[in-house]
Amino acid sequence: MMRSMPNLQRWNAQSYAEKAHFVGDLAGAVVELLDPRKGERILDVGCGDGYLTHRLATMGARLLGYDLSPELANAARARGLEVIVGNAEEMDFSCEFDAIFSNAALHWMRRPSAVVAAVANALKPGGRFVGEFAGFGNAFRIRCEIHQALERRGIESAKVDPWYLPTAQAYRGVLEGGGLMVSNVELFDRPVVLDYSIIEWIRIFGSPYLTVLGSELEKTVFLDEVSQRLEPELLGADGRWTVDYTRIRFRAEKA
Repeated sequence: MMRSMPNLQRWNAQSYAEKAHFVGDLAGAVVELLDPRKGERILDVGCGDGYLTHRLATMGARLLGYDLSPELANAARARGLEVIVGNAEEMDFSCEFDAIFSNAALHWMRRPSAVVAAVANALKPGGRFVGEFAGFGNAFRIRCEIHQALERRGIESAKVDPWYLPTAQAYRGVLEGGGLMVSNVELFDRPVVLDYSIIEWIRIFGSPYLTVLGSELEKTVFLDEVSQRLEPELLGADGRWTVDYTRIRFRAEKA
């Protein structure tokens, strides 16, 4: 059984808007798979600051955002969106939505079966669950170096790793175990070139790792160490860093 763990990830709405915009910009294929239709009621699970949610709303669907971060939820509300702050593992809707969508969020949810069960309850009969999130092997080199640096400090890295990163086959099992019929699920590589340093990437997307370190000086030394070890593999000749992202993209329906 996947362990439950406290939510250690913290988001800053301004830095998210400045540094994480590529998350929504790369969502074209999964939005196409969702195929939102005018008048449909759609729940966006892990809506973040509402950048992509707003885009879906302009297509004519009626959107409700759902996110665990109050800071990002407030940023989404500033876009004129309706947003609920809550844990998607504990959603309590019943047959309310034509579709449920999620982009770049499900890897933060360590109880995937609970999420899928809540999704199945929330969908109307014939409704669809469509999404994309980090899968097996995501940021592999970065995670390896972070884990090794933690272990060198006597910290058990497995207890800090914040992500759920399944294979496509494993996630198909989760969807089917929740009573959904899977029409598409695939795992693919999608390396992303950053406009900023790998240290900034870790601070934004890997902040749980830093919570087990003490002072800011200790965190700075740790990040410098990880960055130096990653340079030979991930830093290009042009001075730009590449993150070895993988993604699972899926679509499943409720009978």
